Amino acid sequence: MAVLIGFHPVAEALRAKRPLERVLIARGLGGGRVQEVIDLARDTNTPVRFEDRGALDRLAAAKSHQGIIALGSEKKYAELEDVAPHSPLIVVLDGVEDPHNLGAIVRTAHAAGAGAVVVTERRAAGLTETVAKAAAGALEHLPVVRATNVNQTLRTLKDMGYFVYGLDERGETTYDAVRFPERTVIVLGGEGKGLHDLVKKNCDMLLKIPMAGKIASLNVSVAAGITLFAWAKSRG
Repeated sequence: MAVLIGFHPVAEALRAKRPLERVLIARGLGGGRVQEVIDLARDTNTPVRFEDRGALDRLAAAKSHQGIIALGSEKKYAELEDVAPHSPLIVVLDGVEDPHNLGAIVRTAHAAGAGAVVVTERRAAGLTETVAKAAAGALEHLPVVRATNVNQTLRTLKDMGYFVYGLDERGETTYDAVRFPERTVIVLGGEGKGLHDLVKKNCDMLLKIPMAGKIASLNVSVAAGITLFAWAKSRG
């Protein structure tokens, strides 16, 4: 059973009409945001219960839950063939392991207009409650695909007409110097490791973010924000 923690993940799950078993609210908690969750739950016939904060603490495993938790089915992964035909941009993550980074990238990808995010099956973060909270509700609106083999996925996307850009500090072109095509894939590497060599070879072009300081690279979620909004800007 999935545990959603915090106002934004719970509210967006209710807006998206995701099946939820119940919503739990800490006794004594009030205000406009709490009433909004109650109203959304009523609209979807989702039971609301008021519980002691200690009970919420145990369910959230001591994570900050803002006094609101929802219990429901696990978030399902999407299928590539279902999302690719309708997606102008697909973001592929080559081994992002930090759930906070994954959540931040999902949030940014949704805000920039991406159609899906692809994560790897092994050595990568999955769709946990930490990811959901970091995504601030975007996980309910942006499909996430889990790939068994990222290189095969890139080859499949190329066959479907996508042009694949990899973000790498040794890239030959800066991220803001390209005109992105109608069907774009942007590949981001894992924390501290970057793109695997074979993944680089399966990219059509490697892009870089110029760095003025002495540190060679950015946090992957920050790099994602810079690059994805450059794509959005190029589309006008």
